[in-house]
Amino acid sequence: MTSGLEFALLLLSCVVGGVVAFRLLHLPPLLAYLTVGILIGPHALAMLPDSADARYLAEFGIVFLMFSIGLEFSLAKLRAMRRIVLGLGAAQVLLTILMTLAAGWAIGRYFNVGLAGAFALGGALAMSSTAIVMKMLAERMQLDSEHGRRIVGVLLFQDLAVVPLLVIVPALGAEAGALAQTMAIALAKAAVLLTLLLVGGQRVMRWWFQTVARRKSQELFTLNLLFVTLALAWLTEIAGLSLALGAFIAGMLISETEFKHRVEEDIKPFRDVLLGLFFVTIGMLLNVRVVIDNFGWVMLALVLPVAFKFTLIFLLARGFGATAGTAVRTALALATAGEFGFVLLGQAGRLGLVDPLVLQVVLAAMLLSMMAAPLLLQYSDRIVLRLVSSEWLIKSLQIANIAKQAIAIDKHVVICGFGRSGQHLAKMLEQEGIAFVALDLDPDLVREAGIAGESVVYGDAGRREALVAAGISRASALVITYDDTESALKVLHHVHELNPSLAVIVRTQDDHDLERLTRAGATEVVPEILEGSLMLGSHALVLLGVPLSRVVKRVREARDQRYRLLRGHFHSIGDDEDAIDDEEHERLHSVPIDADAAAVGEALRVLDLAAIGAEVTSVRRRGIRGADPSPDMRLQAGDIVVLRGVPEALARAEQRLLQK
Repeated sequence: MTSGLEFALLLLSCVVGGVVAFRLLHLPPLLAYLTVGILIGPHALAMLPDSADARYLAEFGIVFLMFSIGLEFSLAKLRAMRRIVLGLGAAQVLLTILMTLAAGWAIGRYFNVGLAGAFALGGALAMSSTAIVMKMLAERMQLDSEHGRRIVGVLLFQDLAVVPLLVIVPALGAEAGALAQTMAIALAKAAVLLTLLLVGGQRVMRWWFQTVARRKSQELFTLNLLFVTLALAWLTEIAGLSLALGAFIAGMLISETEFKHRVEEDIKPFRDVLLGLFFVTIGMLLNVRVVIDNFGWVMLALVLPVAFKFTLIFLLARGFGATAGTAVRTALALATAGEFGFVLLGQAGRLGLVDPLVLQVVLAAMLLSMMAAPLLLQYSDRIVLRLVSSEWLIKSLQIANIAKQAIAIDKHVVICGFGRSGQHLAKMLEQEGIAFVALDLDPDLVREAGIAGESVVYGDAGRREALVAAGISRASALVITYDDTESALKVLHHVHELNPSLAVIVRTQDDHDLERLTRAGATEVVPEILEGSLMLGSHALVLLGVPLSRVVKRVREARDQRYRLLRGHFHSIGDDEDAIDDEEHERLHSVPIDADAAAVGEALRVLDLAAIGAEVTSVRRRGIRGADPSPDMRLQAGDIVVLRGVPEALARAEQRLLQK
């Protein structure tokens, strides 16, 4: 018998090792929790007992997950997406449950599954993984795409549908004669509790959180948050409902207050840790021996539901106006199982609504289904191109639209992302008479901006053909205006292949990925946190009485140290900007070294470019950018030498590098 400390250490070591291994394989941690639970559970290695206390503690993971969903619930958001949420989402959930009920009625007697069990299985089957799908969409920058918005809308309805399902499924455990009465009582309790809490609860919640926040104690605020969440969960439990329903109500009450974002940050550590424990306990339920003995049934329970959900969602998406390609992408993302399916399955198992053998088979199939979800999303583009013949034509039309926008311009700027940062940049370029082409994946934004006359087209900047169509070979610069390092690295890779001498400016949130982006070929990386701190500091100094000229000097010095590209471009407030001789401004210039260039094989020390006023800031070789190169470095064919200096010095330096 292990002690409590040994139990905790064993569990933590297994979970940490599993999450690290799955991270190395670029798979979601959720799958690591499930796998760890399967391995250490009583049906496999039996390293941990199937403890009722551990299962009860794990339920708090679902409590905090439902609390987070309640925080995100917004009537305004629901109204904005009502056609997708209440149309496509509702149709998917209701039809899945109804068709599962029909299947249960037809074949249930052969598998010892009654209508109550079929309803619980239908609810579990209707769910998709919010955790996996949303994370993958965010990483692939597809949340605002046409299929992304449909997926998010359906997931939102599924999350909302869990609330009544958590009420109905326990009621199904009542005796057949009292089923209707038990369900009516449960729904009436939920309705009364929701009405009482939502009518007057929000005002009380705001007043109470304001009272706690005035004490200015982070510890007290966090303790109060845990107290409110668990108290409402306890209130719904003693009312005969689920813990998760109370947590959802607590989240809804706080979502409309000014404390929403602070609460989200405070609750996240508790939610993620306890939710991980919940999935470990779900994995512990799986009997590997039963799965091996019934492997054929497991595969059947895996393939049939996934194929059924894929077909249903594809047809529904087409019925709601989606193109074939968008419908396939939506169906691929939602066809697999979800975390709330395990919650409903666990309830059905505890209530005896489903035969234990059937429960094991379905549980195994759902686990395999969730493990397949990242792969389906990762290869969705290839699958769509194989299944939808018109997808090639649609892609060709998108590329043609980009090329049409860019074909008549030269020496332009390619803007990747047309959000607020991209639009501000576009206005500055227009004021200077510089042409640009912007690429964005939000169809509504592209349509509205296009109607307004902006030079923006629908396209993925991470795709090579989109950059080619945008005229990257003729462009003067490329600017990545969104904060996504992985996507920026993909764009930089394509730029290196298509136009290695092109200047690329990348926006980031902070300096965390500065070195990666610089090595990948970014000419300059602009961290928002630095610019924000400079503006914050300059305003503070002015308010404290520091002369404005000195403040501007401090900001200029800070930027000079950080941004080599801007060095020499800042002047005191007394300067007449229009009178400054632009020929005296320092700038960066990239010089590709061809095989027949004079500098091939020569050391930078020998070339002595500093003597003619040009500084070598970096040398890019085989896609890797090396800043401050050694004077003894010898140049090779294919190198890109980045110089800084005034135009006249840059011209002389380029001549020395290239001409024999």
